[in-house]
Amino acid sequence: MEDRKAASGPVLEWRRGRVLASAAVLVGVLLAFPAVVPDAVGNLGSLLETFLPWGGLAVPALLVLALARRSATALVALVLPAAVWAAVFGERLLPADQGAVHDLTVLQHNVDDGNPDPAATARALAGAGADLIALQELTTGALPVYQAVLAPGHPHHAVVGSVGLWSEHPLTDTHPVDIRPVGVGPDWNRGMRSTVRTPSGDMAVYVAHLPSVRIRLPGGFDTGWRDESAAALGAAVTAEEVDRIVLLGDLNATLDDRGLTPVTSRLTPAQDGFGFSWPAAFPLARIDHVMTRAAIPVTTWTLPATGSDHLPVAARIKL
Repeated sequence: MEDRKAASGPVLEWRRGRVLASAAVLVGVLLAFPAVVPDAVGNLGSLLETFLPWGGLAVPALLVLALARRSATALVALVLPAAVWAAVFGERLLPADQGAVHDLTVLQHNVDDGNPDPAATARALAGAGADLIALQELTTGALPVYQAVLAPGHPHHAVVGSVGLWSEHPLTDTHPVDIRPVGVGPDWNRGMRSTVRTPSGDMAVYVAHLPSVRIRLPGGFDTGWRDESAAALGAAVTAEEVDRIVLLGDLNATLDDRGLTPVTSRLTPAQDGFGFSWPAAFPLARIDHVMTRAAIPVTTWTLPATGSDHLPVAARIKL
């Protein structure tokens, strides 16, 4: 009898792997309902949401363990997280429609205040074919370089603090947008707004750079300033009188992160594919965004790395 079992291969057992099956169910629940994890302790919910697509890696890991345990129960349970991941993120694996009808191409890039070659970065951005280029982390020393390289194709530009906008179309009514967290001094200027006069009509364009987040011990995932700034930005776009809005920014949050809800609840994000934009060397999260109101983002993609620690993000918009 033992010889017959050996000849027929490993036998799956239903009584084995109940812990693995429970883990598989837990992964499925977290992928489907990440909001069940509270932020009360170390902002764990926000941290989970930041890297939520990577939760799918738990499926092959648990599959290997289930096969090693020869657990039929665990293998059946793995159907749940696999199905949830496919339902939530599977569409992002589909290729974007690069031929979609559009009126405007926009480009967003945190150029990195420590960029060793801003001229090369500026040339790459100038050659990307965008009508609008929004930049963050502009420094006093690098700003003249970006101005010189981008001016021929984008003669209209405005800079407020460390953020700037270059445009093929005229800009008017440019002013700072106060997104400072409480306690931050007035020299911290990382938000601006301009009216862009496009052939299809006026459009309010916001450029923003929300505060960075950190994982600290003790304390956990520190998002306090980022969340305050997101709330201020959400209030600004809500009060905007021009119907059509485009927001371009390094928001230091993913679209799944509850901390960005004040913004994502008011604007439509461009979100074809995963679009991981940070860190440039091995992108893990999409924290650079293009969002719109009364306009349709038809496709978005990342560009090759520049000298920055972020990848540039481009989007086509239908007005």
